[in-house]
Amino acid sequence: MKMHKKYTLSWQRGFTLIEVMIVVAVVAILSAIALPSYQEYIRRGHRADARAGLLQAAQWMERAATAGGNYPTQLPKSLQWKLADDTSDPQKRYNIELASGNTASAFTLRAIPKSPGPQAGDKCGTYTLTNTGVRDVTGASSDAASCWGK
Repeated sequence: MKMHKKYTLSWQRGFTLIEVMIVVAVVAILSAIALPSYQEYIRRGHRADARAGLLQAAQWMERAATAGGNYPTQLPKSLQWKLADDTSDPQKRYNIELASGNTASAFTLRAIPKSPGPQAGDKCGTYTLTNTGVRDVTGASSDAASCWGK
């Protein structure tokens, strides 16, 4: 009796080049959509932090005026988000400062994006707050409500 060898075909399992290219294209499209949204989300969080810093500085100014009768002409470094060696806090993307032209009876605080820095090209510009509670935006390329209101 003669023995015949049976040959079995072994199929290799895996992905074809077309399947891999489709997956890469889908990932690229999703990241092209998600990355700008994520970056704007981060910028919005830093704007909220700057808004809170302005309100904290305004409260300090009001307390100082209540205690002394006049608004101070300088903010403490801690409220300007500056360190002891007069450098900016690296965790903050804005500098808080008093605008020029403040008097003993009125003040304007500003949150200015640090330049250079990730917030420097922000579409929302500089946020200001006065002693009367007036809020304004300068240097913004879009409306203030959509930038600083969130």
